[in-house]
Amino acid sequence: MCGITGILDAPRATPAELRAQVQSMAQAIAHRGPDSEGQWVDAEHGVALGHRRLAVVDLSPHGAQPMVSHCGRYVLVFNGEIYNHVELRRQLDPLPWRGHSDTETLLAAFSRWGVVPSLPRLVGMFAFAVWDRHEHTLTLARDRMGEKPLYWGRLPNGTLVFGSELAALRAHPGWDGAIDRDALTLFMRYSTVPAPWSIHRGVHKIEPGAWLRLAAGQPDGHGRWWSVDDVARRGLAARAEAEAWSDAEAADRLESLLLQAVQGQLLSDVPLGAFLSGGVDSSAVVAMMVRAARDRVRSFAIGFDQPGFDEAGHARAVAAHLGTLHTELRVSSTDALAVVPRLARLYDEPFADSSQIPTALVTAMARREVTVALSGDGGDELFAGYNRYLLADRLWHRLGGVPLALRRSAARALRAVDAATWDALARPLQRLRPAPRRHAEVGAKLHKLAQRVLPMPTLDAMHRALASQWMEPAAIVVGGREPSTAFDRPLPGLCDGVDRMSLLDQLGYLPDDILVKVDRAAMAVSLETRVPLLDHRVVEFAWRLPLRFKLRDGHTKWLLRQVLYRHVPPRLIERPKQGFAVPLADWLRGPLRDWAEALLDARRLHDDGFLAPAPVRAAWDALRAGDGQWAGPLWNVLMWQAWRDEVARR
Repeated sequence: MCGITGILDAPRATPAELRAQVQSMAQAIAHRGPDSEGQWVDAEHGVALGHRRLAVVDLSPHGAQPMVSHCGRYVLVFNGEIYNHVELRRQLDPLPWRGHSDTETLLAAFSRWGVVPSLPRLVGMFAFAVWDRHEHTLTLARDRMGEKPLYWGRLPNGTLVFGSELAALRAHPGWDGAIDRDALTLFMRYSTVPAPWSIHRGVHKIEPGAWLRLAAGQPDGHGRWWSVDDVARRGLAARAEAEAWSDAEAADRLESLLLQAVQGQLLSDVPLGAFLSGGVDSSAVVAMMVRAARDRVRSFAIGFDQPGFDEAGHARAVAAHLGTLHTELRVSSTDALAVVPRLARLYDEPFADSSQIPTALVTAMARREVTVALSGDGGDELFAGYNRYLLADRLWHRLGGVPLALRRSAARALRAVDAATWDALARPLQRLRPAPRRHAEVGAKLHKLAQRVLPMPTLDAMHRALASQWMEPAAIVVGGREPSTAFDRPLPGLCDGVDRMSLLDQLGYLPDDILVKVDRAAMAVSLETRVPLLDHRVVEFAWRLPLRFKLRDGHTKWLLRQVLYRHVPPRLIERPKQGFAVPLADWLRGPLRDWAEALLDARRLHDDGFLAPAPVRAAWDALRAGDGQWAGPLWNVLMWQAWRDEVARR
């Protein structure tokens, strides 16, 4: 795992100038690779490649980058891990290998098969830039699901720059940094800036499964070498075969794939562990690690002093059952809130998923003991784990036929009763339900139903509303327009609501939010994270599964649970889904109130000229009066304002 950056088409730059520029850019992302640095320069063609190394596989100088291929044609800077690189070496012609790094294997693959044709052969996570010294082209590429980031853009002087984070691009002396108001509009809706946009005008993200070739600074070719859309279509077409599987056969197949993925991701020459929340996904990953690892598995969990947001006890019980060497960090609200001033710089681009706070804490804690950590991310998107999938499955097909006017009347009635009253009314009924089937914050959920489900004219509109913070973000961003995203394009052949929602999340929420959240928090402390559930073979298998293997008897992720229950008893797992939540509304009304008030000052908002003060202040007034639904939208505004202070203005 590393940080990469580079320059193409630098006008009239000397070799010394190019080297100094790319070294400065790499230094800006030194946290991604604290172990060593390197540069490679071809001043004749205006090319410079920079690298910061976090040594994980082949710790010797033979793994250093930028690396030149044996044939001398390709020069590579690479961020990620190729888990099947040993197998690939066996397929390649015998070479006088210098070391045992996957970087050297990747270059040999390019020399043998070509850059783009090599991509489908790779099992791993990666973002790379490779300069072809024969064709004088630069190719940028990103892994299938978007685990590793890669930005690129053109500066006002014509120079093309790229890097793992925007910080690398900002370090170039020709940086302009104009804000893209359309991207800001997307951020206000989704809490993140989705690919291919970035917060800066003219700067883009390479999309998951995509490649871009640049010749003399101009796009020479681009394409998708792997696409979730295509995988979904093929999987749905093949479901007839899976319909015949028994429950045991389906579980056997999934367990075999999970074990294969985890075994591959244990490749490391440095200490390795795993995050463990005690939920289905992370517990399944750790269970497979215990089966596959030669040594005792290290696991890490974080606990909070507020019981409604603390899952540490569940993680502790799972760790004890599996026999891991478990580390638990207990943090107070004060500890958590101390992270807030660092978030804007840590995430580099505006980012407002509030679970970024505990994520930053648990990654920092794990880094004190290991250099690599496996996570359980991806299970919700692949195996229908979000409660909104159950909501769609149970409600939409019933409600879709109800006249929209009636549904909107029902929504108004639900909202007429405040959330606290709904909680009080539901309490006696909740006591009659088994503990694992009880729901927290019933009133908030009913209000969400009234705002984001009942009034929506279509299923796609409902899902977009459930994924949104500001429902009409163009109304609060001055001069902003909302570009089309995956929500706006047709997805032919995906007629079922749960399948559509899963695909939309895999196209957007997973790479743009979940994976960004973990990558930036972990790399800020030089921790490599790996995501076994996003092994492409697991993804492809999940799309072949009929929905009865995902949603059954009121349970999400049904088949993944059955695999887990072969290793961990259900009593340790079965409970209402909690997620990595924080008491955001309480914090904003309490200890963060002064900080928030300063950032939400109406005069300041007006002078900045990006956000309309009136709706923002109205939301702030409503939150302080007790309406907790505004915590999420306001967190987006606060993270934007904090980012402007900490990053954009400097």
